[in-house]
Amino acid sequence: MNLKFKNHLISLLLKDDRLRDEQGELKGNLVKEFANTIDEKLITLLLGDEQCRNTFFLKIKDAYIFKTNEFKFFLEDNSINNSFTQYSNRIGLSSGGKFFKDNTDVVLDFPFKDCVLEGGQSTEDGLDTYFEYDDTEEDYIEKQSKRKEIFFNEILAKDEIDRLLEPKAFTNITKYDSKGERKPTQFNRNEKGTITDNLIIKGNNLLALHSLKQEFKGKIKLIYIDPPFNTGNDSFAYNDNFNHSTWLTFMRNRLVVAKELLTDDGLIFINVDDIEEAYLKVLCDDIFNVSNFLNVISVKSSTPSGTKTAHKDKTIIKQKDLILAYRKSKKAKLIPQYSIRNNWDTHYSRLLLKDEKGDYYLKNIKEDLIEKGVITKGTKLENIDIHNKNFKEYYLKNSKKIVQSASHKNDKIKKISRNDFKDNVYVHKESNEIMGFYYNGRQLQPLEKGIHKIYHNKKFVDDLAMLLCDFWNDIDFQNTQNEGGVSFPTAKKPELLLSRIIELATVENDIVLDYHLGSGTTNAVSLKSNRQFIGIEQLDYGDNDSVKRLQNVIEGEQSGVSKAYNWKGGGSFTYLELAKNNQTAKEEILKCKNLEELLQFFETMYTQYFLHYNVRIKEFKEVISQEENFKNLTLDRQKEIVSKMLDLNQLYVNLSEMEDSRYKLDAKDIALNKDFYQLKSNNNGR
Repeated sequence: MNLKFKNHLISLLLKDDRLRDEQGELKGNLVKEFANTIDEKLITLLLGDEQCRNTFFLKIKDAYIFKTNEFKFFLEDNSINNSFTQYSNRIGLSSGGKFFKDNTDVVLDFPFKDCVLEGGQSTEDGLDTYFEYDDTEEDYIEKQSKRKEIFFNEILAKDEIDRLLEPKAFTNITKYDSKGERKPTQFNRNEKGTITDNLIIKGNNLLALHSLKQEFKGKIKLIYIDPPFNTGNDSFAYNDNFNHSTWLTFMRNRLVVAKELLTDDGLIFINVDDIEEAYLKVLCDDIFNVSNFLNVISVKSSTPSGTKTAHKDKTIIKQKDLILAYRKSKKAKLIPQYSIRNNWDTHYSRLLLKDEKGDYYLKNIKEDLIEKGVITKGTKLENIDIHNKNFKEYYLKNSKKIVQSASHKNDKIKKISRNDFKDNVYVHKESNEIMGFYYNGRQLQPLEKGIHKIYHNKKFVDDLAMLLCDFWNDIDFQNTQNEGGVSFPTAKKPELLLSRIIELATVENDIVLDYHLGSGTTNAVSLKSNRQFIGIEQLDYGDNDSVKRLQNVIEGEQSGVSKAYNWKGGGSFTYLELAKNNQTAKEEILKCKNLEELLQFFETMYTQYFLHYNVRIKEFKEVISQEENFKNLTLDRQKEIVSKMLDLNQLYVNLSEMEDSRYKLDAKDIALNKDFYQLKSNNNGR
């Protein structure tokens, strides 16, 4: 199309008042949105113009069919939807001029390690996918060519995405408690019908999250995740070659559904490295709304020593992690947390005492300490060891009497206190009830307001405390490698960190979700603190995974925060796996030790699993796999090529197909699936 037609179309669209901004410019994104919804006014406007009618409509007898895709492609190709004015009232992450939030073209392709979605939305002639050796690259390059016959298809249309994200069937359902492991007969539920069992789900976390929606939408109080940081050397076996946009797409797809699972007063905490923190915050501002951003918590996670300091002359050494905190809405309330004080607050310098006549007076605290033999005469308040047994007993016993003075805004009371009582304590009363004590115009505040329940020496105790804000430097990251009886030397988070977040955001029996579960720290602390938990993990860590750790917790292991919660063991959880389909094929590919095993498995793969309809099986089998160039590739690259032939939308079994005999699901698991999703007998419809 030429420039003249482009200008003609813009002029036509500007006739619709809805499509003009304050400056009279075209709102390109709104045009696309109306096209997606087949807006009646837009369609009428286009149909009434001969050029547009001939370009964007297909006439069949007396009816005109709007060619939506061709219209949107024209907008994109001619930058009609990329005008500056699309950003006039919005800010957020975009790709190709389109906000992630508005982008219905799902582009998420993890072709080797974490396959989820593939492609975009477009209508093309039928294509064949094949591999051809490139001498320059010294590798096989994936190519496509048109088929001889015309076969129209959608690479990944919305209905395919909906099918991909349908609830999945579970298998190998097993309950663990102090008696061991067994097959449950049903899931436990509360009076509202919600499952109360603790759950660990093994499988792709995006698909698992969508499978939880029917049962847990709007019921999760806290989500904590520690996703792969995209540092290039993550200890998790995720694809380390993410760029910012790919990593953010990976995060967004999961955060959007995670938000749906949160209660209206729910909260989410995301552990992140500073490499992606700024990018992720913009994304989260868009998903959760910037008004629901709480803070970025900095957590001291290491000390500047050892190999970390090798490049101190080239960079500023990192010794912190960051935690993004968001609420779902303004209904969310936090439970303030405190850390222990390590020195005496010298503002607390007086005792508020009562004489024989019932009058109140002030006494210097240092004098009282000396009189009672707690300190010697020459000791300064600021040098007192607040952990000294005698001093601690003294201030806890007298916490209501030890006071400091603070300013206040009641001018009437200030005047009375200063003028009428001068150097005496003024007791302000209302209806004979004491409302406060004042001295020289200032209010007297007791130490008991600074005494809080805090974690100290592996216990929760009442002691002198400081309000925790956005900098946490009191958590030991150095000695947590073997907490829970599993070893995660570099990636495991301390139980105290999770305890603090759980105590900050929840009360007992609330549901806590972690969908990047790893070694299971979140679940372990949830069980010890009497919270219901759901954990999701795709990767298998063998003897160091969450299932093993939770078994240790049930048996009463005493690491981490066990003593703080007086944990003696007990509890239970139910383990579920997403029923695998092509995921099994992917795992078998990874197990192959050489090319011979890989090609042997390929014989099984194309007969028993779902391959892309456009893969040239015969050509790969008889030609490419026999070429020296292919044989000379690394085994990892050979595996990658074979893995790409799988239809990645068929990784797991959909709930609606679980009774298909080809998937061989156990009859007891089928019954438990029906119970989990509350399906009627012999009916998979929801």
